[in-house]
Amino acid sequence: MNLKVFPKSLQKHGFTGWDDLLFFFPVKYEDQSQITLIKDLSESTQSQIQLTVKTSNIIFRKRKILSVEGFDESGVVTLKFFHFNYRLQSLFKPSVKLRIIGIPKLEKGGFEFVHPRINIGWLNQQSSSLEFLVPFYKIDTKIIQQETFRRYVRTALENIPKEWINKTHLKAFDIPFLDVSIREIHFPRITFDAKKVIEEMTYRTSSYWKRIKFDELAGQQIILKGIKKSINDENVVVLLDEKQLSEKLLASLSFTLTDAQQKVWSEVKTDLQNGYPTHRLIQGDVGCGKTVIAGMALALALGSGVQAAIMAPSEILANQLFTQFEKWFTPLGIKIIFLSGGLSAKKKIKAIEEIKSGETVVVVGTHALIQKEVRFPNLGLSIIDEQHRFGIEQRALLREDCPHILGMSATPIPRSLAMTFLADLNISTVTGSPPNRKTIVTKLVSAGRKDEILERIKVFIRNGGQAFWVCPMINETTDSTRALNALVNTEGWLKENLPYSISVLHGKMTSEEKLRSMTEFREKKTRVLLATTVIEVGVDVPEAGLIIIENSERFGLAQLHQLRGRVGRGEAEATCILLYEDDLTEEAKMRLKILYETCDGFKIAKRDLEIRGPGEILGTRQAGDVELEFSDLTNDVELVKTVVKFVNKIYDGDKDGEQFYKSPYAPALVLLRERWKSRKFLLEGT
Repeated sequence: MNLKVFPKSLQKHGFTGWDDLLFFFPVKYEDQSQITLIKDLSESTQSQIQLTVKTSNIIFRKRKILSVEGFDESGVVTLKFFHFNYRLQSLFKPSVKLRIIGIPKLEKGGFEFVHPRINIGWLNQQSSSLEFLVPFYKIDTKIIQQETFRRYVRTALENIPKEWINKTHLKAFDIPFLDVSIREIHFPRITFDAKKVIEEMTYRTSSYWKRIKFDELAGQQIILKGIKKSINDENVVVLLDEKQLSEKLLASLSFTLTDAQQKVWSEVKTDLQNGYPTHRLIQGDVGCGKTVIAGMALALALGSGVQAAIMAPSEILANQLFTQFEKWFTPLGIKIIFLSGGLSAKKKIKAIEEIKSGETVVVVGTHALIQKEVRFPNLGLSIIDEQHRFGIEQRALLREDCPHILGMSATPIPRSLAMTFLADLNISTVTGSPPNRKTIVTKLVSAGRKDEILERIKVFIRNGGQAFWVCPMINETTDSTRALNALVNTEGWLKENLPYSISVLHGKMTSEEKLRSMTEFREKKTRVLLATTVIEVGVDVPEAGLIIIENSERFGLAQLHQLRGRVGRGEAEATCILLYEDDLTEEAKMRLKILYETCDGFKIAKRDLEIRGPGEILGTRQAGDVELEFSDLTNDVELVKTVVKFVNKIYDGDKDGEQFYKSPYAPALVLLRERWKSRKFLLEGT
């Protein structure tokens, strides 16, 4: 096949070149080397038989039916086709030998196959040789037939990238050659028990899959190494807090730090004062008290005579942080600036000019902080709140001007994930919750009982409380208009049935509209906040002790836990009601059961990883941009460790990995680069 001619059918599937097919691996395999005699057929068990056509007729019932009778040495079988064309009909000529694959059904006249697949590969003496398992791909067979696609894959295999790992390292780390691995995954040879080969390939446990995962994980590590390398250690400022602002802030607080908070603060302070670039993640469950540690770190930076910045993923969260820090910092004489894309042009220009002046300030903002026109001449500390909501490139941009960086996340990250995604990151964990945090009671309620929930809301509000009602995120559906209409319908239903004022908050609103709606709710001018997942983080309303989450089965575990954490922050009892549709999948039932059984964010994060994989935990959006295509970090922990050792070894012997980093033969590296390159910097729905 001519490599220069790229089929239009592949283009319709989104493929841009032959290389794209190399890493588009099969989803299942069939052993078409085994032939079952007709007499040995079992009802409802997929089988392949080889038959000789006896007769072929079109019969008329309510519709035309192509009925074929065939036989082998042991018996007779009938094939029936309700949808057929001349090409299919022409295959069934008397005395022609065919192989068909399907699930037999026992009728009065014997076994019958309805719309079986014809083994065209065997018929043409091509790809379905006895030596190989037959791969099947996740493609639209209305555009490309499986057999045609397999031919295209074989064409792509003629131009596999060169090996980029030398033989010494291949042997040392016990991994096979790249070209061999790609070929074997696409067309596995039956070198031993076929069932075992299928199992290893399907569940990605073979040595060949180990190599593909190895490349992908190595590519991830190399990119992170490159980011780290770009940081100029010479610009590191030792933050000694000569003005003792952090101590003054601590003394002014109306509460005492917990033992866990004190421990984490000690770790952060030591990092900032040791003369090396700080790269630490402060993680902890929802409401554990991470914000005060961030505040003390910012105060320490200001007390050292440098600028400090904190970046949040949404204007709602950034505004709340600004309000909180303003309350803490203003009495200490610390100037605080707010910067977001939603500011008026005049206010934005003023904020940018104040930052450029080099004046010692704290800047609170959104992704607007990493725009080209924003320049920090004296930035000593950057903090990224809800770090998991930003991509690696976004985090790296803020770090370019500042070697001291702290991340915060209420989505606990297992150690294996941290090793892979975050490379040189140190982790501090704030365990437990502040003494005033309420235990949240979680209830699972069928959507058919929504009227009962209304009565509960009325009672709660009469007792002085406020309530959240959460709908699925508008931006996360393929039909945003339909999602918005659903939210509007819910709003109408609530207003019709509740004698209380209602605020609405969603990602399609302007910044001013969001802020106004949130302010009205916080000031108790409205008693119910109908919102999408924009309230997932950063909304702190003590009187709001009740949250109802509609269509809860459509959310991930971590996201549901974040939403649940919006309540339990005041004196009122805290309740989370998860409304679900009755036709739940087993996976959905499992997720909701976990939420019902525990409020421990670390247990939930672990189960979330096991159920859905790492993409939704660490992607730029909660919807699940999967950063790893092939690796499974719940099962590949040992491989992660091996990859880390390999990359470190490569870097030590290759001028800091310069050649390796630029290698055009690292397909996984290229894959990841392109994925991150195409990522949107602006977060949707915030």
